[in-house]
Amino acid sequence: MEYVFTFLEGFASFISPCLLPMLPIYISYFIGEEDSSYKNAVGFVLGFTFVFVMLSIFASTFGMLINQYLKYIKIVFGIIIIVLGLNYMELLNLKFLNRSQGIKMNLNNLNFMKAMLFGILFSISWTPCIGTFLSSALLIVAKGQNIIKGIILMLFYSIGLGIPFIISVILMEKLKNIFNFIKKNYGIIKKISGIVLIFMGIYIMF
Repeated sequence: MEYVFTFLEGFASFISPCLLPMLPIYISYFIGEEDSSYKNAVGFVLGFTFVFVMLSIFASTFGMLINQYLKYIKIVFGIIIIVLGLNYMELLNLKFLNRSQGIKMNLNNLNFMKAMLFGILFSISWTPCIGTFLSSALLIVAKGQNIIKGIILMLFYSIGLGIPFIISVILMEKLKNIFNFIKKNYGIIKKISGIVLIFMGIYIMF
């Protein structure tokens, strides 16, 4: 169940209100020859996946260090995720979670390695934007106290975020209607996402 949750969190990050509107701009960086566009998109996904995996190792190690207090910390973690869910539903307004930072990088003549660096910078600079779901996934990793499991969980998160991005690069023109539908229904999507977070918070607590 945890793997399903983290995958859904990755996808929810992709359609988050502050990331999805920027998607055409990101995709424009990869436009070029057909093969290079695909390879650059994969490099971008591998870049942010690397950072998320590193974070999972840290979170798993942290979970093992606090094992004797885990019973109480799970309650705190659960409450944090519930608060994140309420914020995502806009029942709370936590401004520090709703900010985002742009990426400053020279993307001329983008290649595979440069795209990977772009992905790394993306994962760092856009953490406030996708932080709600990323934080929730990392809290689940910390709860598990298992480095291998934590890495796999964050790979599922990265897959949830990365696959729709790669598909979008390949099928940008054909997906315009889907993006427009998502934009028009942000309110409903945010409420559903918030409810998922609340259930995850309750799951972690017990």
